[in-house]
Amino acid sequence: METLLDITQIQAILPHRYPFLLVDRILEYEPNKRVVGIKNVTLNEPFFAGHFPGAPVMPGVLIVEAMAQTAGVMMLANIPDRESKLVFFTGIDNARFRRPVVPGDQLRLELTVLRLRPRYIRLRGEAYVDGELVAEAEISSSLVDRSIVERGDQINNAAFSPVEQS
Repeated sequence: METLLDITQIQAILPHRYPFLLVDRILEYEPNKRVVGIKNVTLNEPFFAGHFPGAPVMPGVLIVEAMAQTAGVMMLANIPDRESKLVFFTGIDNARFRRPVVPGDQLRLELTVLRLRPRYIRLRGEAYVDGELVAEAEISSSLVDRSIVERGDQINNAAFSPVEQS
């Protein structure tokens, strides 16, 4: 299993940091088409302290977030001014969780582009453990100027539209 991007390279692309960075490696990458990432699930994850004591299970919403972060790597990787952008999660559809993800599991996150616009992406995400499908969802995200968020400006619905705004 060859690594295309390691955690240090991922951190140069994504703004997420511990404890919320949920992708450890990128294995495959076809710009604007497909990306495959890895999340190593360990007992040291802070969410396991309360979800659930004595029976640790990775929350499904964090599995979907790991998919979204993997997609974020693809969305931001080739943008020259990526440090001035943020990728906002804008939708989750048809999410299904097939079996619990527990400490010791390694999530393989496979995302395929369904629709792509300059500031919008929709993908089909699948998460596997040992070749078994454990979760799937269709997710969408929008690219937003970081300065809008830092200034505290109201982000209007146009920022999340799947149609490029002029």
